Amino acid sequence: MTYSTIVVGTDGSDSSVLAVKRAAAMAVAFDAHLVIGCAYYADEDAAVQAVRMDSNTVVGDFPAQQNLDAAVAAARELGCTDVSTAVKSGSPVEALMGIVTDTGAELLVVGNRGINSLTGRLLGSVPADVARQSDCDVMIVHTV
Repeated sequence: MTYSTIVVGTDGSDSSVLAVKRAAAMAVAFDAHLVIGCAYYADEDAAVQAVRMDSNTVVGDFPAQQNLDAAVAAARELGCTDVSTAVKSGSPVEALMGIVTDTGAELLVVGNRGINSLTGRLLGSVPADVARQSDCDVMIVHTV
């Protein structure tokens, strides 16, 4: 199996940058297009989502774009030149699923942060939720 389009999510955390680097290395190996996505909450959505927020929640599209710029730089350092970005409002899971659908990606890469936390077990975590919902292959990178 080869992949022609790989999507990876970032929230700017060290954990997500490790996932971006793994996805970039895979994109180089498969000569695939890499799409780096970032979800953000609009200011009015932030209050509604406060219960699920952690220190890496992105509020506003400007911080999301800054996260994407840093992630693209990390991917390019690994030789990944076929890279684009996507920013979507909404929860990380909704945004990543939308980006996968929009791009027709065959692989989604996420870090494992939150998958074994109490909050992740009670409310769900991005890696566990995308693994359940995705129509494409999902790679959960051990980042924490």
